[in-house]
Amino acid sequence: MAHLATPPHRTGLLVVQPLRRRHCAECRGGPVSLLVLEDGAPRCLDCADLGHLVFLPRGDTALTRRSREESTLSAVVVRFNRRKGRYERQGVLVEEAGLARAEARCLADAEARRRRRQRDARRRAAEDARFTQAFAAEIRRLFPGCPADRAAATAAHASVRGSGRVGRSAAGRALSEAAVTSAVAASVRHLDTPYDHLLMSGVPRNEARRRIAAGVEAVLRGWREPEAEAG
Repeated sequence: MAHLATPPHRTGLLVVQPLRRRHCAECRGGPVSLLVLEDGAPRCLDCADLGHLVFLPRGDTALTRRSREESTLSAVVVRFNRRKGRYERQGVLVEEAGLARAEARCLADAEARRRRRQRDARRRAAEDARFTQAFAAEIRRLFPGCPADRAAATAAHASVRGSGRVGRSAAGRALSEAAVTSAVAASVRHLDTPYDHLLMSGVPRNEARRRIAAGVEAVLRGWREPEAEAG
């Protein structure tokens, strides 16, 4: 195995995954799946005093780093890539107890991240609820004739996080009159006019909006007046 004569220089121990069948030059055992080069001669892990280590494949950077931190003895495992003409890292050999401690640390971090996500989700939900209430209150201020349940439903629809709707725009979050009015007009357009039916029948959007514009404005005009009290 000519390539094994020039493994990559590294700080620390290096173990090679051979491309061909190789036997240990010391105990003659093999073929071995992992070997150490000493003076150009392959030795199995047992003869190299690394037989008690366990292999951790590459892929989990945090687990790899922590496993090496937790292990007094460790080694990098490489394999030669003929197509690319270079050695490539395959993983590490670490102490089993060190790996267990590293896994425990990673699990603790995962649990901490899960709890943080839950706290963040609760915080966002509370913020969203407060914002939706404020949006509904602004609808009722601008359109006092709008039924309370309709104002609440319009606010809830317009302010869904990540929806891209007007309530989540900068103007919407600032509760600007234009944004609030736009949300109410959209609700009226879809719920109180034949707009959706026009679209489904093939009428172009701009033409459909033109046809129902007077109806939308009539509803908005009526809602700008205070809601009549029950006699």
